[in-house]
Amino acid sequence: MLWIRLFLPFAGAYFLSYLFRTANAVIGPVLSDELTLGAADLGLLTSAYFLAFGAAQLPLGVLLDRFGPRRVEAALLLIAAGGAAIFACGHGIVMLAFGRGMIGLGVSACLMAAFKSFSQWFPLERQASLTGWIMTSGTLGALAASAPLNAALNVATWRDIFFVLSGLTVAVSAWLYISVPDKPVSEHPEPLSVQLAGVRQVLVSRHFWRFAPLGFAQIGGFMAVQSLWSSAWLMHVNGHTRSLAADHLAAMSMAMVVAYILIGLLATGLARRGIAPIYLLGGGMVMSLLTLLLIITQAIDRHYVLWMAFGVFSCFGTLAYSQMSAGFPVALSGRANSTLNLMVFLGAFGLQWGMGVLIDMLQASGLSTAIAHRNAFAVLFVLQAIAVWILIGGRQTSAKAD
Repeated sequence: MLWIRLFLPFAGAYFLSYLFRTANAVIGPVLSDELTLGAADLGLLTSAYFLAFGAAQLPLGVLLDRFGPRRVEAALLLIAAGGAAIFACGHGIVMLAFGRGMIGLGVSACLMAAFKSFSQWFPLERQASLTGWIMTSGTLGALAASAPLNAALNVATWRDIFFVLSGLTVAVSAWLYISVPDKPVSEHPEPLSVQLAGVRQVLVSRHFWRFAPLGFAQIGGFMAVQSLWSSAWLMHVNGHTRSLAADHLAAMSMAMVVAYILIGLLATGLARRGIAPIYLLGGGMVMSLLTLLLIITQAIDRHYVLWMAFGVFSCFGTLAYSQMSAGFPVALSGRANSTLNLMVFLGAFGLQWGMGVLIDMLQASGLSTAIAHRNAFAVLFVLQAIAVWILIGGRQTSAKAD
């Protein structure tokens, strides 16, 4: 069946993408101990993934249009496989960060290539369900990078695991190249100058800047926490072991799997009752903020519940893409989403590294590890609160970009 030939290889690729993205939350403490890395070093090498991923977003649209998702995705996955192998061989921060950056570049097309392929082969009403399932496959990758990855560390080294992941990535690349059918691409693709003019139109729009801070601080900030600082908080602030911290992350990922499925159903149901998805987005972001505040203040001693809730409410951030792109002509929607995605991954890079730098500075000034982490999370909370205020306080824009 066509959907199996298309969906399963892309789902496998996005599974690996999310596994790579969040793996350092579990192996981070091992890397720190083995290679004597500080919080800033760990934040930098982990966030190199996001920097490379984000930098690839704008040219990615041109490549997908010109060469098609099958060729682009299969080729980039080979870069990710090479990056995983380099990471596995790394003995210093430069080599580790370089390998991690190659991984980020290599998986940068996993979601966008899937969306492009779905739009080529399936009607719009079918694409919605496929999008929900592809997001679920990514969350399953995050789940695999929690308790299962921690269990794997009991029988193999982190280097062994990344060599295995490198081989799996090559296998998925070959599977995708062989299985996914080709759709003829336009012989006269849109010139690069026209593509860039569209990006400029997005960047000067007030409508875009209503959502851009949310992408940077809220969505990108959650990525920064989920992929590294969540386990550091659970271990250094809550006093959990690495194994128990991984169990918390597994619970959060399982809750997110359910949330991604239900959000689509909830948005559709509320829309039929005249409640626009923007209100669902705003409500979810406010609840995410409140949950983060409860985590920081430790007002509730229910760590599993709080981290599951934080993951669930943060999932509502995915609605920002459709709500933002709806303010632009259809011809610009792809570039609008790519530009927002760039903001998200720049935020993930900057905030993940920045939190590490801040933690090291606060510890150097004499604060305890727990207090340093709490202050870093408090700064993140303030930035996210500003972003949510801009979203909620922004004027409703018309269906056209201003």
